[in-house]
This record gives sequence, C-alpha cells and structure tokens, in this order.
Amino acid sequence: MASSYLTREGYEKAEKELETLRLQKRKEVAERLQDAMEDGELIENAEYEAAKNEQAFVEGRIKELELLLANAHIIQEEETESDTVTVGSTVTIRVEDDAPETYKIVGPVEANPRENRISHESPIGKALLNHKTGDKVKVVAPGGEFTVEILKCV
Repeated sequence: MASSYLTREGYEKAEKELETLRLQKRKEVAERLQDAMEDGELIENAEYEAAKNEQAFVEGRIKELELLLANAHIIQEEETESDTVTVGSTVTIRVEDDAPETYKIVGPVEANPRENRISHESPIGKALLNHKTGDKVKVVAPGGEFTVEILKCV
C-alpha cells in the first residue's frame, strides 16, 4: 500500500478509533454473539447473523486502520509553511467572480468537502499543488474546466 497523507489530527483520530474498536467494540460484538448462540437455533437466528456481520465489519475496519497507520505519512506543520500549495496547506481561492473559498488540502482519507477539506487527489487539489499565491490555475473536473485564482496559501 502506498503511504497515506494524514494530518497529526487525522492520525490521532484513526488511532483513537482503532483503540475503541479493539478494546470496546470487539468485546460488545463477542457478547452479542454469545447471547445469540445461547438463544438456540443458529440457522434462523437473525440476531446471530447480524452479530456475525458486525463482527466481520469490525475486524475489517481494524485491519484497514492498522494498514493506514502503518503506512501513514504525517504532514508536518513546517512542511506547509510557504506560499506554495502542498498537502497540508490551507488555501483561499476564488473561482472567477464567486466569493472566496478556503480549503485545507489533505490526503483522501481525511477529505470531507462539508468541512472544506479536499483531497490532493481531487481535481481542484491536483490543480493547486505546487502553485503559489497569486497564480491562476486551470482545473479540469468532470463538470468541465474552470479557472481558480490562489488568493492565499498558509
């Protein structure tokens, strides 16, 4: 697996989720399975099937998080302190005559457009990388091409 870019905050959030899954969720699911098995017939036991499915999900998520954390590249603050856009930068852009918008460029794992966190692999993220404050950049997106101006990069 290629390394995943994570902010320190994202890394710690993944660690916390992994700990919760290992120490709490596994135990809860095991108890549900035990209770369901004690209810008798397993073939037609919906609770048993639901618990088995949840167990598979929990174990899969644990493996996913372990792999993510093992291959994580934590974005250091000093890596982002320039006027050049990199993963970890906070960028204010303007699309033509629209109001300015501010985004944090993050790895795909932490991307969340509702929180103005966009992946460096997204069309806008890719286009902005390695450009500087004042640059006008053409973005090629599924909905068409447009130009953005980088107003500020921190």
